[in-house]
Amino acid sequence: MSRFLNRRLAFIAVGLALVATFAWVVVRSGPLAPVRVTVTQVARADLAPQLFGIGVVEARRSYLVGPTTAGRVRSVSADVGETVRAGQLLAEMDPVDLDQRLSAAAAAAARAKSAVNTAAAQLADSVARREVAAANARRYDDLGKRGFVSSAVTEGKTQEMTSAAAQVTATEATLAAARQDMARFNAEREGAQQSRANLRLLAPADGVVTARDAEPGSTVVAGQPVLRLVAKDSLWVKLRLDQHRSAGLKVGLPAEIVLRSRPGEVFAGIVARIELLSDSVTEERIAQLSFETPPTDVSVGEMSEATLRLPGIKQALVLPNAALRQHGGKTGVWMQSAEGLTFVAVKTGVSGADGRVQIFDGLKEGDAVIVHSERDLGEHSRVKVASALAGS
Repeated sequence: MSRFLNRRLAFIAVGLALVATFAWVVVRSGPLAPVRVTVTQVARADLAPQLFGIGVVEARRSYLVGPTTAGRVRSVSADVGETVRAGQLLAEMDPVDLDQRLSAAAAAAARAKSAVNTAAAQLADSVARREVAAANARRYDDLGKRGFVSSAVTEGKTQEMTSAAAQVTATEATLAAARQDMARFNAEREGAQQSRANLRLLAPADGVVTARDAEPGSTVVAGQPVLRLVAKDSLWVKLRLDQHRSAGLKVGLPAEIVLRSRPGEVFAGIVARIELLSDSVTEERIAQLSFETPPTDVSVGEMSEATLRLPGIKQALVLPNAALRQHGGKTGVWMQSAEGLTFVAVKTGVSGADGRVQIFDGLKEGDAVIVHSERDLGEHSRVKVASALAGS
């Protein structure tokens, strides 16, 4: 009997040991175990803030070279990658019947000029006839007053003078109309000449051909580009920055640009422009960075990374950026105190190159905050401070 009792007691002891072991494991490493965390203190330090963003190389000045009227491409004399000069012939459109219309306009202008010359000659003749008629009318009027001729003869000469004056007025009107016709035909001829000149597609500025969108024989509409050019000396980087971390962005900030194709080189740049419109979908601000010395072999559309250096801040209240958390829709940190964990909302400023962020409000110097934790924290979480966490 005692032997059986001893065996039961042994089993009970083993069972209690297993339960104790299980409880110890649950408390130490199970869901009830305290969360291991690392802690730091809010301190003051000199901060070297910077902004970081991803950008794309673009051209500040690009040109679309195409016809002003619909037509058929006659020839294209430039290809992709070629460097062209301002005024260089790039392509030419087929004139179709424009040369014939130009000849007709020139003939009409010449005919109008002849009509002007004819009207001018008629006017000169009319003026001469009027002067003769006026002289005769004065002479016969004097003779009539002295009784040498009848009044009928005097009245006839006066009527001849009036008719000559009316003829002068008529020929003046004819000359004015002929001059108007000549001006109209000259304008039509100049318009045809300008349309003919517009068929020659010239380079508007020095640049590089980036696209050839039409070939000889193809038909294009007005405004459709035949060739695309970019000014090689106008390359810059269109940079996108997180709106939440873009405090301090302004024109004139120095920038360090690293191209995707040349990761080992850093190109100096400067913020040339800040776009007024931001991207509301990606919540990014857009800035344009110009190169101090543009690279010679960069391609338009190439990805790049840029770091903007902000003015340094002396003795700012700083905290590791990794300590910031999102809780209840607010940005803040978990503070450790004798009462337990407390989430404190903070107002942050710029970030430094060493991963520290400026704190404006919510904390004071010396406050202990949690930087890393093994899992998400809550107000009722139990924590255990460790010097480091694996993977942190």
